[in-house]
This record gives sequence, C-alpha cells and structure tokens, in this order.
Amino acid sequence: MSPSDKRPRGKRLLRFAVIADTHVNQSEEEASSFFPLNRLANARSRHVAQMLREVQAAFVLHLGDIVHPVPGLAAYAQAARCYREIYADVGVPIHLTPGNHDIGDKPARSAPVATVTSAFVRTYRETFGDPWYSFDRAGLHFVVVNAPVINSGLPEEAAQRAWLEADLAALQGRRVFVAIHYPPYVWRSDEPGHYDNIDEPGRSWLLGLFEQHAVEAVFCGHVHNFWYDQYGGAEIYLAPSTAFVRQDYSEFMRICPPGEEGGRSDVSKLGFFVVDVHEHGHVAMWVRSEGALRPPESGEPVRLAPFEIHTKTAAIDNVGVDLRHPWAEVVELPPSGALEEFERKRARNDYPLCAVWDMGLKLLRVPIQDLLDGQVRDRMRLAASVGNRFVVSTLGVPVGHAAELLAQHAQLLDSVEITLPVEQMHEALQPMATLRRAIGRPVHLAKLRRHEDSRFDGLRYGHLVFYGWVAQEWQQIAEVAQAARRADAIDGLVFRVGRGASPMAQARELSPRLHELGLALSLSVRLAGDDPAGVEVDDQATARRVEETMATALEFPEVRCVFDTLLDIDRGYFRRNGLLDRAFRLRPAGEIVRSMGAHTRRARSHPGVSP
Repeated sequence: MSPSDKRPRGKRLLRFAVIADTHVNQSEEEASSFFPLNRLANARSRHVAQMLREVQAAFVLHLGDIVHPVPGLAAYAQAARCYREIYADVGVPIHLTPGNHDIGDKPARSAPVATVTSAFVRTYRETFGDPWYSFDRAGLHFVVVNAPVINSGLPEEAAQRAWLEADLAALQGRRVFVAIHYPPYVWRSDEPGHYDNIDEPGRSWLLGLFEQHAVEAVFCGHVHNFWYDQYGGAEIYLAPSTAFVRQDYSEFMRICPPGEEGGRSDVSKLGFFVVDVHEHGHVAMWVRSEGALRPPESGEPVRLAPFEIHTKTAAIDNVGVDLRHPWAEVVELPPSGALEEFERKRARNDYPLCAVWDMGLKLLRVPIQDLLDGQVRDRMRLAASVGNRFVVSTLGVPVGHAAELLAQHAQLLDSVEITLPVEQMHEALQPMATLRRAIGRPVHLAKLRRHEDSRFDGLRYGHLVFYGWVAQEWQQIAEVAQAARRADAIDGLVFRVGRGASPMAQARELSPRLHELGLALSLSVRLAGDDPAGVEVDDQATARRVEETMATALEFPEVRCVFDTLLDIDRGYFRRNGLLDRAFRLRPAGEIVRSMGAHTRRARSHPGVSP
C-alpha cells in the first residue's frame, strides 16, 4: 500500500460512530431558532440514538453543536439536560467536542452573537466536561480539539496549544484521529477566513501539526453538509447533521427547487458516519437517518438499511457510471445576510463524489477534458486514492499534450476508451498501439455510429451522437478486431446496450465471442431512450434495468458495465432519470446499486451469506 492509497487492509481493529450538530432544544415544543423545523431536532436525535445502538460501535464521537441554545441563554442548561436524556441509552461512551453553539462562536468581526469567552469555557466544562482532551482505544489515539478558542487570544487558547503540541509529540508514530467542530477549510487550505472555517494564523498552525504528526483522519462538523479532502496525508471529513441541513449550501442544488425552508429539511442529507479502522487504513460509511422522528417513550424498533458499503471496500469492481455533470465543482455561495453578508464564500460540491462512494462504485467514465483540467485532475488523483479508477473517453486517438498526460497519470486509469468512425479505424491502429504502449493501460475501441449504420441497429439518425458496437454488425466487428489485435492496438470493444436491450443477454452472447478474439467486453448501458425528444422517468423501470445490469456484472466479472449517467438529465436532449436526482438524492436505481453492493460485500466477507 503506497502512502497515497487510502484503501483499508488487514483485519478490523475498531468500529466507532461519528455524529455532528444534533442541536438539541430545551424541550419538544421550544427552539431558540427562527426556523420551525428546528423543533424536530430532539425527535430526530432520539431516532439517531436508537440507530447508534444498532451499529455496534465501541464509542461515539460527537463533533459539536450538541445543543442549539448558546451559552448565556437560560435555555442552555435545560437543552443540555434534554441531550443527556435523549442519548442516555446509546449503550457506549459518547465523547463530546465543543461547537460554537456549546461554547460561543469563534472571534469574527461581523459576528452578531456572543463569541467564546473564558466564562463560556467554564460553563461548558461544568455542563459537558473537558473542552479538549485525548483518549486511546485499540492502540489508536483520539484527540478532541476546541476549535472556537483558536485565534481567540484567551488564556485557554494558549493552554490548548501547549497541550496539543505536547500530546501529539509524545505519540511516537501512533495513528491519530482528530475530532473538531470547525473545519480548517471548505475549498482549499489558503482560502479566506469566513464563518465556516478556521481563520489564520490558527489554521496553518493546526494543519502543520496534522502534517507533522501524520494524522490519519480529521472529522469536522458545523457545515451540516458533506465534503472531503486530504491534507498532508490526513483524510478530512465534513459530517452531516442529524438535525437539519444548512440551507446556504443549497446553492449546490441551485437548478432545482430547494425544498422546505429553503433546503433546511433535505432529509436525505441527514445522518452520521460509522468508521471501521483496519490494521492499515480506515473507511467512513454514511448511515442515513432520513430525518426520521422518534417521539418520547416510543417502543418501535429501529431497523438499519444496509450501510456497510464504500468504494474503498466495495466487492464489485466492474460496474461504473458516466460522470456527465460537473463532479468537482467549486460553487460561490451568495451572502444572504444571515451567516455571511460581506463576501462570497467558495465551497467545493462533493455530493456527486460522496454518492459514488456511498454506492460503492469504482469505475468512473469521464471525458479527457477532465484529465486536462488541473483542478479536476487533482480530484481524480484523490478519488483514485480511495479506490476509484477512471475510464477516460476520447473522440479520436489522443496525441501531443493529451497523450503525455495520459501516460503521466496512467495510475489513475482503468482504461482509455477511443471512439472512431469505422472508416478511420485502420489508419488509427498504429497510433492506438503507440498510445497503449505508452500508458500501459487497456485501450477499448468504440464505433462512432453514422446514418449508414441504421441497417444494423435500426436507429433513426439526425443531429444525434450514438457510439458503441452492436452485435448485428459482427462481420464488421470481427474484421476490425482481428486487424487491431495483429497491430497490438486494443484490449477490448465497447458495445452499446440500448434502453430496450438486455444487458444480461448481451453479455451472454458477446463475452464468449470476444474472448475467442482475445478481447474484453465493455457494455455502455443506456438509461436514456433512442429518441432525443423522449423522456425516461419511470423510476421502477430504470431500477429493474439497473438491477439486471448489476446481476450481469456479478455473473460476468470480466465484463465492464457502465451506466450512461450518474445524475438525472432533466433538460436538453434524451431526458432521463439517473442513479441520483439533481439534488444528489438516491433514486430507486441508486438504492439498488447501493443495496446490491452492500449485500455482495457482506456475502464475500462472510461466506455462506446469500447476496
């Protein structure tokens, strides 16, 4: 395992859970908030507490904003009592981290509420315990940091700084996991200070410590939305809230209605992490709570949906998805007059990547322009470190700078998929062979379909782009394949599986025939129809198609199956539902991928368990 490979291996040493931003209120009926939905926080926490009992974790890390009323309000102590009552029967220790609602906001020029003070630190200590500390479990070291005091100039800042530096220096190479409320940053490490990050100079000091002492993971709260990055070897996670979604980040979903209270009740984004730590590496799996409510004295059992799935540990290697929409996008959040008013805040939208990992998908098809873009290429490198592999698609054989980048970053690639009209294929064999030798990765050939190909596929051609071979043109396929194999130019062929065709039937027919030619089979599985004016929005029909494709991949592990879209295409041409809607919520098809992936992993980890 290289330092950049974040996939876990070896036996599991420990399982713990990570929750954040519970925002428990002073009662079921009252909330120190403008938003009516905040009154649901206690019932949502009560449901999460029961879920935590079921995940069989050794302990829980709470990343702060334990309660909603801030220190100094009379409701603070009452909300703390409600928190203790709700989480009393989780059955394992809960290690608390102070959030800005618990101990006061970080110092900020525009802060309209009370910032952290020594008095608030004393109140927190009397109410919840130590505001910074560390503990050990299973040979691992866990550090809880009080983020609001960083840059405060308080005596507590200096005391924590001296303690943290000494605590990390004494570890002598042990694995370290950090819990903190504010994330160091939400876009890049040199971004300006704002409401959702740690300001300088404290940020650089903290990140320097993480890098110096090879911290393995940092879990952050505060933002109520998912985000992921790596810094100096550390994996940095922003955890979802159990209570509500910060609606300023609904700008990530700006092309669709944000939902109730401007996106505050997007319950698909609520939940927590379960973290499995292995002998080498760890995996953080998202458990969705879906905003479920549990009234006081409820005796209803809680049943967890399958959650033991992540790209890092997925058992299905040959299923992928086409990333047609931006998946590494940096979004500017407009100042709204609430948390920000005087500047735009930039944040990277990691929800597409989160969903890919949450479904356990490994193969990601992208156009070559993603590799040419330095910022997107950095995200490709990060995704590859957790187990993703990229199918880079091109029209024609890449040359010049594009070919050089493919060779330079071949470790990111599963394969290169080259599409050509059939009349250009023979003259492209030598360039393809040269590229194949240079990158050391498989090259797959797809046919760019033209009007004359209607005799094979029956498609109606207009201003439409169709690609991929079809079985009916086998004589043409065999001629091209034999010439390509003689030139040592390709490793496989890409076949088009139209909406009305069966992926399973295609694999059963084509895989043995291509095997005889010494070639691999890739199936481009269309969720779109063949009519650009048509609309494929029958979720159940798409889910059945996806289920058949997943079964095909399990029966034919040598066959690659790639769905034609991750997100809905809800405008433009060939409109269809994907694995996710435009708000990054799993559609039934995505639920199928996730569920079958989880069951397959469990079956392969525990022989005798049926998938």
